[in-house]
Amino acid sequence: MAGPTKKSRKPAKAEESDESMSEESESGTYHGQQEIQATFEGRNPEGQDFHGIKQLLHQLFLKAHIDISQMSDMLIAQHGIGSVLKQSFGDDDDDNEDDTDISEESDVFGITSVINLTSHKETPCVQQFYALLEEMSSKHTDSVTKENIKKLLAESKLGFLVNERFVNIPAKISAVMLNSLYEEVERMKKKDPSYNFDHYIMISKTCRPKENKDSEEIFSNDEEELVSKAADISFEFSVANESDTGLGGRWLSEDKQVVPYRRILIFKADKLKNIVAQVTAFVQ
Repeated sequence: MAGPTKKSRKPAKAEESDESMSEESESGTYHGQQEIQATFEGRNPEGQDFHGIKQLLHQLFLKAHIDISQMSDMLIAQHGIGSVLKQSFGDDDDDNEDDTDISEESDVFGITSVINLTSHKETPCVQQFYALLEEMSSKHTDSVTKENIKKLLAESKLGFLVNERFVNIPAKISAVMLNSLYEEVERMKKKDPSYNFDHYIMISKTCRPKENKDSEEIFSNDEEELVSKAADISFEFSVANESDTGLGGRWLSEDKQVVPYRRILIFKADKLKNIVAQVTAFVQ
């Protein structure tokens, strides 16, 4: 696993965010939330982040036949693209070395990056990703959409936009992460034209109430609803048989159970700037 030089980078720091933690009674029933103040920062993905990135990819792909270890290595190996979200333990100029070590070894709470699918189309995990898209579009779209997706996979310069974080991290952090990624891609285009994508592909986690699957979907990452509205191609499929408890469980006694889905979003690359602007306005 390779990674760039250690350093903090944009997004430099997010404002303090609330992490929710469950409190259980003796009966094991969840009754409420405890707020914990935490400050996060974006950093270069590094080799030590491998397991954290892999865990985030797992909650996105679940049991899909994707080599997420190889995909994690790809995200780490990129120079100048993408950020991992880590907790900041203090950034004073006179911080000691121990504080720095703690920050650098902290858990990965999120990742925002892009994989150059076209440049790595011979890589096994990318081939598996393409196969997954073709399989799901064959099962869950009409013939026209299926053919459009097949053509895009074969002919377009594609980027896989990864925007994943733990469920308790608020949407506000996404604006900083996505703005940073947009700027990085713009810079990378000047060095490597293969990053001048035609389209982006994104996978979004959604859910619907179990007793009313036709109701409006709920996005795990709130800002991704804006991406969905801008998408040129979009379809969803249930992952109820693959789901982790974090998306399908009963959180409060009065809550209704939900069915987890994955929504595939494909949009023209020139829409990214406007999407990022919309997300920024949305979270303010």
